Amino acid sequence: MYNYLDFEKPVADLEGKILELKTLSEGGEAVDVAEEIARLEKRSKDALRDIYKTLTPWQKAQVARHPDRPHCMDYVRELFTDFTPLAGDRAFGEDQAIVTGFARFKGQAIALIGQEKGNDTQSRLKHNFGMARPEGYRKAVRVMDLADRFGIPVITLVDTAGAYPGIGAEERGQAEAIARSTSKCLALQVPNLSVIIGEGGSGGAIAIATANQVYMLEHSIYSVISPEGAASILWHDSTRAKDAATNMKITAQDLLQLKIIDGIVPEPVGGAHRAPDTVIAAAGETIDKGFKELAEGGSDYREHRREKFLAIGRNL
Repeated sequence: MYNYLDFEKPVADLEGKILELKTLSEGGEAVDVAEEIARLEKRSKDALRDIYKTLTPWQKAQVARHPDRPHCMDYVRELFTDFTPLAGDRAFGEDQAIVTGFARFKGQAIALIGQEKGNDTQSRLKHNFGMARPEGYRKAVRVMDLADRFGIPVITLVDTAGAYPGIGAEERGQAEAIARSTSKCLALQVPNLSVIIGEGGSGGAIAIATANQVYMLEHSIYSVISPEGAASILWHDSTRAKDAATNMKITAQDLLQLKIIDGIVPEPVGGAHRAPDTVIAAAGETIDKGFKELAEGGSDYREHRREKFLAIGRNL
């Protein structure tokens, strides 16, 4: 059984009835329920399809935050080989919200930077729910410096509600670390490609997502601030997050139309958490296609990136 979101209640009710009938059938009851199960399964699929055809921005935000959604390390295990993690920023310490290292993608050496939220209580605490501290971004810069030095392409996987806002992080220069990481992304002489696999929150995402090609999963979100944060600032009422999400244009579809991202990775009906392997494979195909397009476009990746970001908002 899945962790159902509030708006998925009709599907949850139908799948609950299906489970009851299957339990009854397996219990040896002298009742043929196969036909009823098939009918309910069709109704459930149709209901799920109808719900996901008309998701609101706020509902997409809920899907993007679903705890069962595949996270960074799930992609690393399925898409990359020979992954060698690197730790520490060589200045303060290690930050496990950001995973970095070198690996191979389809035989090609790549530098990998990703934000990991964790998939249970223990791992979420370990990775600080994907909210990086300054040392995480400085570690990312260290890996990008190495990638630049040896001519290795960079792939980033973005999934964070935002950079960690704690006092200690601010004391250690959170804003400066984010700015330097963003600047390094822009200055890279090698191609870099970013995929937003869940939440792309504020500067915490921009710090590693300022890439030649930026893609989003179909039900992911990308925003300058969380809907709750925007509602608190605009209306002094965080319960108006739904209104904020609608007005902020945070969905992949809106951002593709605004030419802020370069493409959308499709998700199965019901979201990435219902078929993780399918989504991860689709993301891999998109990354492969993106690098081929960049290779065909020339070798001045820094200039390409500069023109890409300067063009945002010019011709809407």
